[in-house]
Amino acid sequence: MRVCARRRSRTLRLWLLIVFLSLHLLVVSLVLSIYHTSCELHSYPGIQTSISFSVQNASASTSTMTAAGSDTQEVEMDGTADDLAKLEALYSHPLYNLPTPPLPDGDWLLKVRTEKKERDANEDDYDPILWNASAETHPPWLRFHLGISRWQMYQHKDPNLSALTQQMASHRIVSAVQKSGGTQLKLVMSFPNYGQTLFKPMKQERHEETNVNLYYFSDFERHNAEIAAFHLDKILGFRRVPPVVGRLVNVIKEIKDITTDHKLVTTFFTSPVGNACFYGQCSYYCSTEHAICGRPLKIEGSMAAMLPDLSLAPRRSWRSPWRRSYSRSKLAQWETDSNYCDSIKKTPPYDRGTRLVDLIDMSILDFLMSNMDRHHYETFEKFGNDTFLIHFDNGRAFGRHSNDEPSILAPLVQCCRVRRSTLLRLHLLSLQSYRMSDVMRASLSQDPLAVVAPLLTEQHLSALDRRLETVIQTIQDCLQQHQHHSDVIHDDIGDYPGIHGSIPSK
Repeated sequence: MRVCARRRSRTLRLWLLIVFLSLHLLVVSLVLSIYHTSCELHSYPGIQTSISFSVQNASASTSTMTAAGSDTQEVEMDGTADDLAKLEALYSHPLYNLPTPPLPDGDWLLKVRTEKKERDANEDDYDPILWNASAETHPPWLRFHLGISRWQMYQHKDPNLSALTQQMASHRIVSAVQKSGGTQLKLVMSFPNYGQTLFKPMKQERHEETNVNLYYFSDFERHNAEIAAFHLDKILGFRRVPPVVGRLVNVIKEIKDITTDHKLVTTFFTSPVGNACFYGQCSYYCSTEHAICGRPLKIEGSMAAMLPDLSLAPRRSWRSPWRRSYSRSKLAQWETDSNYCDSIKKTPPYDRGTRLVDLIDMSILDFLMSNMDRHHYETFEKFGNDTFLIHFDNGRAFGRHSNDEPSILAPLVQCCRVRRSTLLRLHLLSLQSYRMSDVMRASLSQDPLAVVAPLLTEQHLSALDRRLETVIQTIQDCLQQHQHHSDVIHDDIGDYPGIHGSIPSK
């Protein structure tokens, strides 16, 4: 019995060993099979096709996106080139190159007087003065001042403009102080060559429209409006806005660290997100709630060339006859009296010369850029009443592109008087080959801030074309209301071909 039990026990152990070995071999074979499958995955045609197709799709998608981006870029470049070509053609048109007789000495605002000046101890940051009677030795700002005449701020295709705007956009700033007066923050900045600019910082994004609930006298002053006004005034052939250019300014290094304005310094602070901010002192929008903040250090702004000092070239300020009431409840007389212009035509200096059509030129400019804030204008005293009106302080323009303000055209509507040269240029800018929005886009693209974002949105550019049609139609209405075209058209270019408002072919 014991021998049988032992034999059964051996047999059982033997069978268990065989089963164990068999299971072990089975596991090993399965592992090897899986390993072989993973290593030989590429040998299966179906899987290979799937992977290959996915890679090809990804490549095709990337190529398509690259091609699309390239096409878009090419279209934009082609559009920019076309616009620049239109701008060049516009400035080459005979209407912008009318012959003018040489100006007598008395028609230039300033003359060079060579006299040595002792260097002040506080002028270490400034360049030594090496100027003489030769214009080649003059810095751009001085050439600009010497180029101001009785009839315009600068000459057509003035070669100095490029040097002047380049200086304002890039030269080292050695001083920055707040300008006194005015309702909003402005800084006077100085350069090593003694040039100065008026800096207006960015307060509103380009795409933002003015709040419809704000009165015109409570609106922000926009830096891009100052820049755009200079370009539009030039495109209209007026040349009455001092040169303006955009610039990125370091809030700390180019303002706080170099200013001698102690009141300004006290308004600097760091925002909760770490941006450098300041707000200055002024009537409107100078508080922590309306602070000017860098991102984190640099801010955009407009740099306008300063006019000659008042001690050298005094200016006279004139109250505009079509000034608004600047009241929430009252209207100005011109808003209620349809015959208002009849009395203005009898009032000096509007009763003679070109002052009335000068004012109407300014109203056309203001209507195109929707500027309701033209309460005063200035002229240089030296030239008396026979001179151009200075078209500066345009920060409240280009506030709303979705709305046109017809009351800005009141001087034109009520007086029905316009320069022939102005009318011809307006007609020219309404043509497809010189379309105002296109040439304006091209002109603004040359500003340094255009690399950040377009100075005017497409909606604002479209509004220019729409408003231009309104101005031309208003003049046509005036021509229909009067028996003689000479009652409406002030012919300042009698030798130029063409009759009344028509555009002659080139």
